[in-house]
Amino acid sequence: MGKIVIILVVVGSMVGAVILIGSFLNDKGDDGSSFSPVEILTGSADIQIKQQADKDLAIAKAIELWRAALLSGDDLSSGPCLSNRVIPDWVADVVHNPRQDIDNLPANQCSAYLSGEAKHFVEIDLEGNVIKAE
Repeated sequence: MGKIVIILVVVGSMVGAVILIGSFLNDKGDDGSSFSPVEILTGSADIQIKQQADKDLAIAKAIELWRAALLSGDDLSSGPCLSNRVIPDWVADVVHNPRQDIDNLPANQCSAYLSGEAKHFVEIDLEGNVIKAE
């Protein structure tokens, strides 16, 4: 009888631990930062982490480029392209906030994005605020 009780306690503890761990892994935070077991096992969590890291890096580098242009006295009033390759597959563009017609002129947009060479962009306004990054 004593062995049965010990076995039941051990098995119950193991089941409880599995349920607790599964619940923890499936519980996404408010910012969606946690990943499900399926996302972890299939590698899609790694892809999502890489995509967010690329976006964050592109934003940081775009802000650096904006600061450098501002410090060197460049005229950004037309909303020029800051870089056709801020990081691979990302461009950085200056835009007005609110957006103006001049921002839509091809001469003021990044040619790498217009041609499809780059798939993502960071838009920064004249004051250095990130307007959009996708």
